[in-house]
Amino acid sequence: MFFFPIRDDNPTRARPLISYLVLTLCMSVFFWQISLGEAQREAILAFGMVPVRLFAPEVAYGLPNAIPAWMTLISSMFLHGGFMHLAGNMLYLWIFSDNVEDSIGRRNFVIFYLLCGIAAALSQAFVNVRSDIPMIGASGAIAGVLGAYLLLHPRANIRCLIGFFIFFRMINVPAFLVLGGWLGLQFMSLGQVGDGGGVAYWAHIGGFLAGMALIPFFKKPHVKLFAKPVSRAFQVQGVASHIPQVGEPLRKNRPQEHPWQK
Repeated sequence: MFFFPIRDDNPTRARPLISYLVLTLCMSVFFWQISLGEAQREAILAFGMVPVRLFAPEVAYGLPNAIPAWMTLISSMFLHGGFMHLAGNMLYLWIFSDNVEDSIGRRNFVIFYLLCGIAAALSQAFVNVRSDIPMIGASGAIAGVLGAYLLLHPRANIRCLIGFFIFFRMINVPAFLVLGGWLGLQFMSLGQVGDGGGVAYWAHIGGFLAGMALIPFFKKPHVKLFAKPVSRAFQVQGVASHIPQVGEPLRKNRPQEHPWQK
């Protein structure tokens, strides 16, 4: 059995251009990484966030210094370790970032996204400031988006694909269950991966908490936290019923007159 989020049902007023830009940049950088061949490892060491370069540069022997160490807090957000790493991050960015960007505005979303990513990177670095393992990926910044979404739209429904062998169904799952479960999984996974590499769970947790802490200050004045849902939770439908027909508008991006009160 598997559980796979596809999209949410939250309308937005405007197109999330910054979210599209972040997605495009991450994909472009990934293709650049692939083009490097064996030199990709050096690029990851040069542009990934390596804690020892930040906090103990005097012992960071042999590590490349293509850019100042503090800049890797940002450059590391656009690197990924493989296709599945990229695809998973971009899926969550695609589902959740448009409503957050809509709630705080494009310019503020740039600052918000970067601050969450920096907080995530530092959270991971503080676990072991002498580590020479590079941290890469957008998941820390995206975790901040998830934290913001949880406070803005906890009862919004996420369309999730449920599969068991050859049986598939789409079900509406409230965001607080999807995102709360995701955060709980990060805490449960702490300690399972040592300093030798793996998933940066502390970065996920730090980014998520940063997003929750920042969103009350970044949201537009008329935007309220804990918005009402626009559909019923736990509705179950066949997969085919969620495939839009030719000429059918997509509800997700259709502007609504008063989306904030729904």
